[in-house]
Amino acid sequence: MSVLVTGATGSVGRLVVDELLARGATDVRALTVDPARAALPAGVEVVRGSMRRPDALRAALAGVERVYLAPDPATAAEVCAAAREAGVRHVVDLSGEPESWWGDVTRAVEASGLPWTHLWPGDFMENLLAWAPQVRATGAVREPWPEAASAPIAMADVAAVAAEALLGEGHEGRALGLAGPQVLTRAEMARAIGEALGREVRFVRVDRDEAVAALEPAMGEGAAWYVDTAVGGYADTPGAANRLVEELTGRPATTFARWARRNADAFR
Repeated sequence: MSVLVTGATGSVGRLVVDELLARGATDVRALTVDPARAALPAGVEVVRGSMRRPDALRAALAGVERVYLAPDPATAAEVCAAAREAGVRHVVDLSGEPESWWGDVTRAVEASGLPWTHLWPGDFMENLLAWAPQVRATGAVREPWPEAASAPIAMADVAAVAAEALLGEGHEGRALGLAGPQVLTRAEMARAIGEALGREVRFVRVDRDEAVAALEPAMGEGAAWYVDTAVGGYADTPGAANRLVEELTGRPATTFARWARRNADAFR
């Protein structure tokens, strides 16, 4: 079975490549803008290309049965059209509920007529790396809503589910709302990072503008969107945990405490 991973050097796409290989896949093709710098594992067929140029995807899609689709609302419809023309039989996309920021990807995939599996993760644990500059500098996190609560999920777990959906059977037509195993408030996440560091990380409640300013060194222009939409959304409607990662992959989902220990050096 031939699988194409788009966005293969991105945060999740690179992990999807690893998970496919770990599951024994032998025909993995990786799409990347710069194959010379991709540093992908041996045995992966690396092809030059970009989802921003869907008209140039024919070579990458030739002979491919299944595709992992990285989230790019601007070109998702064109990429799916190219995939259908190439004879692709199943698309596994990283997207979101139709009314969400990534809903355009979901709608484009469904409109293509291709069999699909949607991966709809909530709050990535890796988003909390945006706290690292202020934790290193001040030992504190500055945000408006200490009680905002979500069930963060590790990107590696999302990639593991993607690999199962790509290589396994019976996942077509499923929208998988992926979440971590535990609901935590923002203050509890800061406390867990402190425990991983062996020292207190304080949560300082500030107004919206100060929170955006504190995140801008790590997130740039995306800081305002993150505070207003992501964190603010969880302040209004807390996230819910589930066991889909374990049910689909057969292995326990990553806890936030474990993730914090693995990534403690980023916050030192």
